[in-house]
Amino acid sequence: MRRHGLTVAIVADSRYPIAEPFAGGLQAMTWHLARGLAARGVGVRVCAAPGSDPQLGVEELAVRPARVSALARADVSMPPEEWLEQHHAYLRLMLDLSRRGDVGLVHNNSLHHLPVAMADALPMPMLTTLHTPPTPWLEPAIDQSQAAHSHFVAVSDFTAHQWSHVTRAGVVPNGIDTRLWPEGPGGDDLVWFGRVVPEKGLHLALDVARRAGRRLVVAGPVVDHAYWRDHVEPHLGRDVHYAGHLRQAALAELVGRSAVALVTPDWDEPYGLVAAEALSCGTPVVGFARGGLPEVVDAASARLVAAGDVEAAAAAVPEAARLDRAAARRRAVTACSVEAMVDRYLRLYARLGAEEAA
Repeated sequence: MRRHGLTVAIVADSRYPIAEPFAGGLQAMTWHLARGLAARGVGVRVCAAPGSDPQLGVEELAVRPARVSALARADVSMPPEEWLEQHHAYLRLMLDLSRRGDVGLVHNNSLHHLPVAMADALPMPMLTTLHTPPTPWLEPAIDQSQAAHSHFVAVSDFTAHQWSHVTRAGVVPNGIDTRLWPEGPGGDDLVWFGRVVPEKGLHLALDVARRAGRRLVVAGPVVDHAYWRDHVEPHLGRDVHYAGHLRQAALAELVGRSAVALVTPDWDEPYGLVAAEALSCGTPVVGFARGGLPEVVDAASARLVAAGDVEAAAAAVPEAARLDRAAARRRAVTACSVEAMVDRYLRLYARLGAEEAA
């Protein structure tokens, strides 16, 4: 049942489908947002990569193999084929949206520069969520944008500050469906979950677990295979177990029966969705106080240490394991829920619509 009379086109990532098992936090957040808006009676069109969840009302991005001749490939300026595919997919999408009369607002949830660069061609307002630090493609697109109805929010105060030299962004923290991450009984093992890439810092979690004398269970997609081969696989055995790339329900069960979740990024994580998911399962967090993570947790649900300090993190594990799991769950429900995220976006949509009509 439509209650808001609004249809939102969500521009999603073109590289990975918005479907389980999610490639990362960006895809999970987009899925939750689309479902949360639809539950409130908002019309939703998710412009996403092929293979995305059809229940989201998906309009597939035209991501097609680039047909490039041998003569063109010989040009020294030839970019990666993936770049060409994404460029043309978003170009076609923005041209299509510029002619749409059934969409009242575009919510750009991609990392690509073209939606921002072409916002002035749209007849409706566009809101862009900033999920990352400034990138060399997106930063100048925002800096040079002349679109009066192009607006920005960031996923944390930390990320908003990182972008403050090119735009004033509001803040709407990411949210999770806490019903899908139920409180679990806890256990003895530590857990680390997320994309297996260097910047997520699994190698640091391995050191923390070893120093803490605890078994570590790892879950997530192996994206960087060289990193996995050189820095993770040699440690697998009795004290380190790889559970695989799990679907959401299985992952929630694993996290819920863990003593502590390690969140050990080797970069400034813009938000820290895995921390919110762990708290929802009642599992306290030990992590590095960098990026947006300090905004997700509190003293009742986590112990944070200086970035990269594996000794301090290991020393914090016993204390974190004794934290009240119910308090961790309450933190997730009150501060990290998809309901809170959708509430904020709906208020923002309404304000942007009113400003556009004025």
